[in-house]
Parts: sequence; C-alpha cells; structure tokens
Amino acid sequence: MKQKKAITIGTFDGVHTGHQYLFTRLDRFAAQHLLQPLVLYFPLPPRTLLAERPEMTVLSLPKEKKRILQCYGMPIQELDFSVCRHLTPAAFWKRLKTKCHMGGLLVGADFAFGKDRQGSVEFLREQCAKERIPFEMVSFYHTGNEKISSSLIRKTLAQGDISAVTALLGRPYELTGTVIKGHRLGRKLGFPTANLDTGIYKILPLGVFAVTVRVGKKMYNGFCNIGFRPTVNTLNTLLPLVEVHIFDFKQSIYGRKITVWFHEKLRNETKFNSLEDLKKQLHADRQQALKLLK
Repeated sequence: MKQKKAITIGTFDGVHTGHQYLFTRLDRFAAQHLLQPLVLYFPLPPRTLLAERPEMTVLSLPKEKKRILQCYGMPIQELDFSVCRHLTPAAFWKRLKTKCHMGGLLVGADFAFGKDRQGSVEFLREQCAKERIPFEMVSFYHTGNEKISSSLIRKTLAQGDISAVTALLGRPYELTGTVIKGHRLGRKLGFPTANLDTGIYKILPLGVFAVTVRVGKKMYNGFCNIGFRPTVNTLNTLLPLVEVHIFDFKQSIYGRKITVWFHEKLRNETKFNSLEDLKKQLHADRQQALKLLK
C-alpha cells in the first residue's frame, strides 16, 4: 500500500518566500501526522493559460519552477489545468484522495480550485472534518503590513526595485533564454551582446541592470539591457529585446541557453542623441555594474 500524502496545492509562481514558508509548514505537518509531503503545482499559472494576452505574465517558467521546487527536497507533481479546470469541488476532492493518496491537506488562506474556482478553503475544511483527514490552513505571510504574493512581486518588478524583488523571492530574479542573432550593433560599439529569446510568458523588467550570467558551468559578471532600443529603433516587436553584455567574454554562444540573475537596476532605458553618447553611457554602465557586483 502506498504511503498516504500530506498535500499542498498551488501555482507557486515565483516560488517566493510566502511559498517557502508554506513548504516549511507542510514538512512539519507531514511529520506530525506520519505522512509523506507532496507538492502539487501547475507549471503555468491558470490566469496565464486563460488570458487573451498572456505575454509577460509569468515570474517562473515551468522548467525554472520545477528546478526551484526540487531545491526544497519534497516530492513534487504537476497538475494538468486542462483537466482540473472542469472538475467540480466534489470531483476535485475525489481525485486528491484516489489519484494522489491524500492523507492530509494543507493550503493557503486564499486557495480556490475546480471549475470557475468554486471550491473554497471552507469546503475542504468541512470535507476533511467529515472524513477525519488532518487539515491546516496557513495564513498569509507578510512583510511589514503587506501580504507577500506573486502579484506584489510582479508590481515591484515593474517598478524596477530589484533589491525588493530579491528580498521577496529570497533569491535574485532570473531568466533563461536561448542566444539568438541580432543586429550586432553592440559589437560595433565595443560592447557585444548576447540577444536572448526567453519566450512570450516570462516577465521582463525594463531598463539596464547589473547581472551575473551562467554560461555552461561558469559564472560571469555583466549588464543587461531590456527594452526597445530607442536610440537606433530597429525593433519591430511588441516584446522587449533582452541584450546581455558579459564582461571579459569572447566565446560564440549562438544557440546555447544561458541564465541571467538580476542584482541592481542601473538606469532606465534612454534615447541618446548619438551612438557616441550611447557608447559613453555603456562605459559608465560597465563601471557601475563592476562596482555593484563586487
């Protein structure tokens, strides 16, 4: 017979400090009731899958989220939203018991589930009491007077407050993308860049940032510009371009995946009067980034 599971369920976009607190409580809850912890999660947020404009709505893409969740040492299992979205609360409950071998349930205070989010925490509490299944609701995790949430992090990221985002996530914000060919303007200015294709879902903060970059197994410092290149205006896209200048790096990495971690915002993207003015600013950006990354 399979061991019964202490389950928590969510989207866990960003896997932020509030989620991490929930996982700590789940681990304790499972040990208390002699159950095995299990994290059920949606790879992409339902709100993204249902959105008419899903571009730049996700903090952590499926592969990133899976890797981060695995760091907490608990078993994880993906949920199929195309199935779950049609389940009544009763059918969802039955699925937890039969498919997931639920022996205990721990959820956040705002958890809702099933068709049109009809299932509530109160429904789960009543079902658990009726069937004598351990249940716990975890209150919101706060910083000051503000509830830590994925929505708060999205807003803070849009404001460019990278230090605050790092504190809310418990780690630097990151993005992974495939290096693609660009217009090679950076090379002409003495600042060659790796242009990244990050897909349509990932939220991209706008501006110029001090970053660390992983290429293969090695780490490098650099700066990253995310925006629409107003000085040269060569873009014909609704999504911003991600350009990463890696310090002291001369390899050709077209087609490879690299990961970028954001540490500080250097400035907003600016339209310069000339390429020479842009070049001077890039030198200043490099010096500021080097100073911050020490």
